Amino acid sequence: MKYIFMVAGKGSRLQPLTFKHPKSMYKLDENTTLLQRMVGLIKKHDPEADIVLVTGHMHRRIEEQVEGVRYIYNPFYEVTNSIASLWFAKEELDADNVILIDGDIVMEDELVANVLCKPVDKPVVLVDSSIKTDGDYNVEVSGDQVLVMSKDLDNYYGEYAGVTLLDRESARLMKTEMESMVEDGYYDQWYENALVQLIFKNDFKLYYTDITNYDWTEVDSVNDLLLAKRIHTQELTAD
Repeated sequence: MKYIFMVAGKGSRLQPLTFKHPKSMYKLDENTTLLQRMVGLIKKHDPEADIVLVTGHMHRRIEEQVEGVRYIYNPFYEVTNSIASLWFAKEELDADNVILIDGDIVMEDELVANVLCKPVDKPVVLVDSSIKTDGDYNVEVSGDQVLVMSKDLDNYYGEYAGVTLLDRESARLMKTEMESMVEDGYYDQWYENALVQLIFKNDFKLYYTDITNYDWTEVDSVNDLLLAKRIHTQELTAD
């Protein structure tokens, strides 16, 4: 299975904390950063994992600290969004299972084991249905399928949890749509918007898994940093 982390962004919402450190390099303890934790958990539960990090902002700091992965650099991270980062990694989408992960996600061990590292035979996004207000990028569903994902939804089923799991065919479709959007100048979009375009244009069936019973966070604020550290510390204590 192939895991592609998007870690090119500047972490603007966490400034000034991210002026000199990428937020993915935030220390959860003396020896473990946010990104090191996620990479380590994936390797624990999928020893054959092929892990790719798409970097940009302060890429050398990340490259110095995260080992056992491959790197792809987006030199235009200042003026692009995650769809451009994925465009630079587009050849990596040719795999039986591709997991796309935002680089600021922290998950509990059980979530990585039970969901993230499990093969899929259809496209799936992770959603937390307990988040009904103030979600960052939100998802409305019907039955077991996603109707739409958007930052502008007022009423929605839950918040997108920053992870998309693709089988080979959906990865191929994703690659084609992403390339089309970038060629049309939409390099300032999130890569997830390519999935939404597929739903609208191609009757693409996108499914979801609700992870509300697991501990996780997307790190966009100081409170999120504290929650990430709490998730990490609780597991160390339990061990």
